[in-house]
Amino acid sequence: MLQWPVRHADNKQDEEVADADKSRQRVHVFTDGACLGNPGPGGWAALLRWGSVEKLLAGNESTTTNNRMELMAAIAALEALTRPCHLDLTTDSQYVKRGVQEWLAHWRGNGWKTAAKKAVKNQDLWQRLDTALTPHQVDWHWVKGHSGHAENERVDQAARDAAEQIRIES
Repeated sequence: MLQWPVRHADNKQDEEVADADKSRQRVHVFTDGACLGNPGPGGWAALLRWGSVEKLLAGNESTTTNNRMELMAAIAALEALTRPCHLDLTTDSQYVKRGVQEWLAHWRGNGWKTAAKKAVKNQDLWQRLDTALTPHQVDWHWVKGHSGHAENERVDQAARDAAEQIRIES
């Protein structure tokens, strides 16, 4: 029996819930970001699923962009994990998926400059994502947004709710 591999806000872990491979947990992750105006108030959400156990994470920023919220959703999911995991991470953001799979290694190797020798946009978050990815094996999956994919619709709604919450509070 292993513990749920997600860190809670109070740093406590849930009770042991399932037998699993001790070397690397298989976690399914669904992420989305939303922005009310671009830039504007934004929110992000991540749904982590390990077996039958789920954890929904969400957050927001008062002034941000949609791309930053998409990145934050993936970062928050990865940073919530307490041990190395094998993840299936599903996003509707080609920016995040292609960034990790196609551009990240080049940016890192070029001192965080693009092929055009310009500074990478959202470099702070890309570096944070790069660090958060290190202990994990991630299989990236893309789904078209607003296409009826149940988990994507769920995190989309949670991200929009988080963006609306910060808009009302600001």
